[in-house]
Amino acid sequence: MSPLEIRAHLYELAYERAAAEAAGLTSNPLYMADLEAEVLEYRTALTGTVVTEIATLHGELFGRNFG
Repeated sequence: MSPLEIRAHLYELAYERAAAEAAGLTSNPLYMADLEAEVLEYRTALTGTVVTEIATLHGELFGRNFG
């Protein structure tokens, strides 16, 4: 997935969380824990893909790092 796709899914998860709060599902610990775990998973994936893209761009602009 690209960073844009991951970020879009994070926005969807934020909307889902807001909808869950509005529906009173915050009292369901299993649902909320599952939602939080998915948010954490996607945040970690976003960090990894962004760092990879930065490193790739750096390599394309300046070549390999030696030393």
